[in-house]
Amino acid sequence: MSEAAPKEVEMQKGRDAGIGFIMITVLIDMISIGLIIPVLPSLVGSFTSSPAAQAWWYGAVAFAFGFSNFLAAPVLGALSDHYGRRPVLLLGFCGLALNFFVTALATSLAMLIAVRVVGGAMQANAAIANAYVADITPPEQRARRFGMLGAMFGMGFILGPVMGGILGAINIHLPFFAAGTLALLNLLYGYFVLPESLSAAKRRPIDWRSANPVSALRRLTALKGVGLLVAVIALASLAQFTLHTSWVLHNYYRFGWGPRENGWSLFAVGVMSVIVQGFLLKHFLRWWGARRFAVAGLVSGAFAYLLWGLATEGWMMYAIIACNILAFGATASVQSLVSNSAGVHAQGQTMGAISSLNSLMAVLAPMIGAPLLATVSHLPQQDWRLGAPFYFSALLQILAAFFALRYLSTHKARESDSTSLQQSATH
Repeated sequence: MSEAAPKEVEMQKGRDAGIGFIMITVLIDMISIGLIIPVLPSLVGSFTSSPAAQAWWYGAVAFAFGFSNFLAAPVLGALSDHYGRRPVLLLGFCGLALNFFVTALATSLAMLIAVRVVGGAMQANAAIANAYVADITPPEQRARRFGMLGAMFGMGFILGPVMGGILGAINIHLPFFAAGTLALLNLLYGYFVLPESLSAAKRRPIDWRSANPVSALRRLTALKGVGLLVAVIALASLAQFTLHTSWVLHNYYRFGWGPRENGWSLFAVGVMSVIVQGFLLKHFLRWWGARRFAVAGLVSGAFAYLLWGLATEGWMMYAIIACNILAFGATASVQSLVSNSAGVHAQGQTMGAISSLNSLMAVLAPMIGAPLLATVSHLPQQDWRLGAPFYFSALLQILAAFFALRYLSTHKARESDSTSLQQSATH
């Protein structure tokens, strides 16, 4: 046996162990992000004088982060393909810590927007984490592994928003200081514990001409046979980000909810995400396969958006969350299909391209959701029109389901792919 063989075996063991490390990293990351969700609209509201102005400026703050992230994500993805995933993740943790601490100290809307721009430019942790998982996971197991990663996102949303809501009820600045501390903790954990997933043999030079969001999106659409899936990702992502932009303020206008109540509602979302992606997803994949399950999840999500918009009592929001089981696993299924279409040397840029697409939708969502919410913010609590952003999301989700059905009808799963996917789901 050559001297290189033991080193390769040791490296493979390290990469296999890395799945646990990256899950913990994502968990801490999402807790820190979840902490600020129930209170950021309230912080924006402290600088405004009316509900409509609060909705407009909250949209501007969300737009600033999304636009900056949209421009930076493909650059960070390309850097991770060249230098490895670990250093780019560490940079992201630094960006989050800076974002949270300065946000807590913001004294004006201009300062708040500026720090969100800087934070968005340095943060591509979700895309890099997906590339990390793709590095250390065989193609036939990626749907399940992406589901596990999604479960960590959900777990972060179990803990983060509740903590943020409780702290925010005391002082709206406290969750930002707590989130910054967690980001620093993740930086230390990543520096001392997290192994690198991308071997030197799989790294490639940076092509600066293609390290921009337009080229990244072109690269995504160029992947063989996934053009319709790109449309699915875009529409579903826009629907989801419109929901994110509107959720807290809608519930404040509709039900009078504060940070604590919104925190608990997001806790319920996180619980369902963990249950589905951590435990039920493998059964859904075995029964339906990734393609059919993605369609079912998209249809379920469309009904949920519609019903959230029509809800007249706070408890109804929880009931709809509990019934929306299938939607929590659809993203992992679609994402695995796109990932499997990319080569082993391009997982970083592929996931960076998906992140760019999601970031573009995060840019567009506040430009749509916030004005819709501002337009109806003066209406009485029981007026059905307060759900306007959710109705828009439902329409987008229906279109996503339509394109997914088109993909399903024109790209029949190959028998070998179907068999391997089912086998991975049962292990």
